[in-house]
Amino acid sequence: MDRKDLPFTDAVIHETQRIANIVPLSLPHQTSQDITFQNYFIKKGTTVWPLLTSVLYDESEWEKPHTFYPAHFLHKDGTFRKRDAFMPFSAGRRICLGEGLARMELFIFFVTLMQRFRFTVPPGVNKDELDLTSRVGFTLNPAPHKLCAIPCA
Repeated sequence: MDRKDLPFTDAVIHETQRIANIVPLSLPHQTSQDITFQNYFIKKGTTVWPLLTSVLYDESEWEKPHTFYPAHFLHKDGTFRKRDAFMPFSAGRRICLGEGLARMELFIFFVTLMQRFRFTVPPGVNKDELDLTSRVGFTLNPAPHKLCAIPCA
């Protein structure tokens, strides 16, 4: 099957990248002119570090910004929906040059795992207690979790 035939799979991958984005900041930019942004004056030549996480969790863009919800990337008819607010690889001239390769590899890797394994929480672990909160640092790292990968027959 082609990627276009697997919209829910594509939505799960995109939602995983949205909620578990590992790089919270984009590359630094400099303002090309004086500008006022949200009542703050920013002088020409000021270095600005865009906070990508602010867009990926924006309550005005996402129905359930702090919940893993693949429907963020699906139209009502189940087809895949691109979102302008989804930019884990940054945007504009400083977008990650490896974005296309990364997207392709993520898709192949994820689909291969789903074809070959069934994933469950270990006995005695309540899935409702899993914490998806990242540990903050220069990168956002997921907290460690125990997981069972059971080979498919």
